[in-house]
Amino acid sequence: MKKFKAAVIGVGFIGVAHIEALRRLGNVEVVAISDQVALKEKAEKYAIPNYYEDYKQMIDELDLDFIHICTPNNTHYPIAKYAIERNINVVLEKPMTVSVAEAKALVELAETKGVVAAINFHNRLYPACTYIKKEIEKGSYGDIFSMQGMYVQDWLFYQTDYSWRLLSKTSGKTRAVADIGSHWLDLVEYMTGHQITEVLAEFKTAYETRKKATKPLETFAKATADMTYDDIAIDTEDIAVVTFRTNKGALGNVYISQMVAGKKNSINVLLSGTKHSVTWHLEDLEHVLVGHRDEGNVIIPKDAQMMSEVKDQIDYPSGHIEGFPDAFKQAFKQIYHAAEDHTYTPLVAQFKDGLRMMILDEKIYESAKSRKWVKIDA
Repeated sequence: MKKFKAAVIGVGFIGVAHIEALRRLGNVEVVAISDQVALKEKAEKYAIPNYYEDYKQMIDELDLDFIHICTPNNTHYPIAKYAIERNINVVLEKPMTVSVAEAKALVELAETKGVVAAINFHNRLYPACTYIKKEIEKGSYGDIFSMQGMYVQDWLFYQTDYSWRLLSKTSGKTRAVADIGSHWLDLVEYMTGHQITEVLAEFKTAYETRKKATKPLETFAKATADMTYDDIAIDTEDIAVVTFRTNKGALGNVYISQMVAGKKNSINVLLSGTKHSVTWHLEDLEHVLVGHRDEGNVIIPKDAQMMSEVKDQIDYPSGHIEGFPDAFKQAFKQIYHAAEDHTYTPLVAQFKDGLRMMILDEKIYESAKSRKWVKIDA
């Protein structure tokens, strides 16, 4: 098995998740990090031998196989471009970029250079999700004619909750849609094999002005009573409702919000077919519920025998939960396998899938602003 050297750029919540998952693979050494905040302390905490404020210097000085980009959205394009131009494989957090034009440019560059270029839509790699995909491909549920669900969180519930994600200059045109809605949209297209062809969207910004603590806060951290604040005008959505049609005649809708009290990170998917329905919830992530009209519903647990077609994504026995960190590990396992074996086709999202979500994101934004149905051109 080939040994790889990787670096992580951006060591917040998600960057740390990348470091931990990579170390679990066994054949990847995280040799460096790059960040702008508490860099030396982070390197010491996670036992990283090299650390750089300047990611370009890091890339130029170290013999890297991969970089993982976990920085604000508006930095994704220049960092990825710099790495790919130097023939380094890239794993990029979603959303891919802040515009379709940037995403297209990266797809073309990655294809020209022949590097592995992946987007971390990790929800694909829960065993239950790939199991549903395989069952739909076999026709087990019949033709899928409707899709419903939601992706909701509560970490921006209070007016004093603040993040760089709230502003379009760093996040892009949308926020809730790009940040978490893209996960749901990618997951549903992945599971069903459908492509969304037309959207009708409505946005709501609950707080037109938010209070930004003068003391920096990490993602998901709460403000405290002794903090002082600056008032910041918000130009992205807190809530989105999207109705859509697909290329195979299905109708769907999704509710996206980062302001649902008590829902820390909840994804629900309900797919209705001509034979059965199928439901998956992130909060009960190891189980698939198959709905029947004339007999009892069936719950299928994560089990290498019951989900034999996805047993390569199951590393622990039935009854031993494989959750968020494991989905990262499974995604990265496939990505690094693709770098070693160029004949291998991973299930993880590629740059073309990231571009696809950027196109949907822009069309959803267009629909919300025009309050009309908008067709997806590509």
